Amino acid sequence: MGAFPPLIRAHRRSWATILTLGLTLLASGCGGGGQPTAAARTVLGVNERDFRISAPAQVRAGDVTLRVHNQGPDQHELIVVQVGTRGLPLRTDGFTIDEDAIQRAEVGSLEPGAPGAQRDLRLHLTPGRYVLFCNMAGHYMGGMHASLVVSS
Repeated sequence: MGAFPPLIRAHRRSWATILTLGLTLLASGCGGGGQPTAAARTVLGVNERDFRISAPAQVRAGDVTLRVHNQGPDQHELIVVQVGTRGLPLRTDGFTIDEDAIQRAEVGSLEPGAPGAQRDLRLHLTPGRYVLFCNMAGHYMGGMHASLVVSS
């Protein structure tokens, strides 16, 4: 460094300082602090297998992602409906839910997913009681449903 005039040496130190500071900010995520924002989305794991849905029983209201994994040997759909005190209405076949009758209460659904598939369903849930179910032929009546209580 002795070959450079003092002014150039000072500028080289300034650039080195700026470069070091920039790399430090880049490595730290630009000072974000890693704190979740108020709009953070809750992710709930939901497992489907023949004639069973496993899901958490309770969650706080807000933006929620259901991460649905089909562990069964068959395809499964997922329908999420907010329910009151009555159960879900059956079709005349007696073993599937009447989807026309619950259409206004449905908050989201996933088309049938292949065995081994993982799919995400993004929802905004308000306080109340919900049912998650598969309505493929006989699955609901076979036990493929779960309750979810959403609290404020």
